[in-house]
Amino acid sequence: MPEPAITVDFVSDALEALSAYLEIPCLSPAYDADWESTGHLERAVTYLADWSRGRPIRGLSVDVHRLKGRTPILVCEVAASDPHSTGTVLLYGHFDKQPPLGTWSEGLDPFRPVLRGTRLYGRGGADDGYSIFSALLAIEAVQRAGLDHRRCVILIEGSEESASPDLDAHVDTLSDRLGDVELLICLDSGSPTYDRLWLTQSLRGNVTVTVEVDVLERGVHSGAASGVVPSSFRLLRRLIERVEDSTTGDVLVPELHAEAPSLHRARYEALAAEFGDLVGEAMPSVEGLELAGASASERLLRQAWAPAMSVVGIDGIPSVASGGNVLRPMTAVNLSFRLPPAVDGEAAARALARVLQADPPSGSRVSVRFHSPASGWICPELPQWLSEAVDDASSAAFGRPAAWTSEGGTIPFLAGLGRRFPGIAVLATGVLGPGSNAHGIDECLDLPTANNVTLAVANILASHGATRGATHAVQASEATSP
Repeated sequence: MPEPAITVDFVSDALEALSAYLEIPCLSPAYDADWESTGHLERAVTYLADWSRGRPIRGLSVDVHRLKGRTPILVCEVAASDPHSTGTVLLYGHFDKQPPLGTWSEGLDPFRPVLRGTRLYGRGGADDGYSIFSALLAIEAVQRAGLDHRRCVILIEGSEESASPDLDAHVDTLSDRLGDVELLICLDSGSPTYDRLWLTQSLRGNVTVTVEVDVLERGVHSGAASGVVPSSFRLLRRLIERVEDSTTGDVLVPELHAEAPSLHRARYEALAAEFGDLVGEAMPSVEGLELAGASASERLLRQAWAPAMSVVGIDGIPSVASGGNVLRPMTAVNLSFRLPPAVDGEAAARALARVLQADPPSGSRVSVRFHSPASGWICPELPQWLSEAVDDASSAAFGRPAAWTSEGGTIPFLAGLGRRFPGIAVLATGVLGPGSNAHGIDECLDLPTANNVTLAVANILASHGATRGATHAVQASEATSP
């Protein structure tokens, strides 16, 4: 007798509530220092908790976990179908958001949901507000089909976009409730296409550092000071030249480098052979721009394993329209270093501090301040049953087996949980595909992909619930499109 079909209708069950969440400007603490008084994070987590409590899921309990001075975290527990079964599935996402970045395209707004075709526009939908809806709807779908699942715990945190400074403290106090975690499903990752379930094999780490150079107590007329007082901008350039080659963009600090495994290189070659220049074609480059990397596979490798520096913020410099003839007293920049997956974030920060703080140029006052260094992550090899289960789940939801890719971004949660629960099976997936514009203007969620990822997760939960160490084939109906 065939297994019951698992079905998901993400649009019918989640679109209205997800759209309401998009209206909440719940910026991560790094972008809203007064988050406790503004109340947007509290408003968002309360709203998501209320929606969660209303789902028809057997054995569901919902709690907002709070610690003084830290962002709240949403915790949903669902009892196992079989009370005698052991092991916990931990599903992860976050509800805090990046800032708008700039002016969005005509008709779009970061905090006003807009549905265009099958895409829902608004900040935080794809990164990562959909995750609580997806996780609960997947469990609900397994129960509706009459299939078993093991105990599930869903953690939706509120500081991921700030490098998760509050997460470890929460997990420390929640350790007894997490129980025996044997499978982790992270819903915060991405994919190069929308045609299959993509699993993330690695993530880069990240170190962000504020470097400030002071040369004067106050600004002075450039006619009087220039040529005598060194420019703070020039001295800052000299400091940056210590850590990055301005001609090639190569990072010059040896501790920030690591070699990619041969398996990852082989997968980049295969991706390039199937899809061409995935990285280059996804960039909204100006005409004629020369990208780094001599081939499509080399660009995939650089995106995943090459250390790289970006200037992500500047203080002390007026706009072009308002800048006067003044030798400015100081210049400060935020430098974001992406690290290879195998590099320890704290060690990288120490190496950068040593280079940047040594011998201040021209005797200037240099300050260096680091912000929550985060290590990268390499996915452990999947057990055979899970490898087969994800292929079956992807085929059921998307019509083709799963595939592996790497992400150039950082999810601190995965490295931290890997240290806390060594040896567990980990699946990192998500909906951040082409055109989703995470962190940029016009962020959008592809609704059919949200549906299919949810359906795939439901099938994986059913496979895990059926038996440990063996596959459990589940036939699913076609995903519902909006």
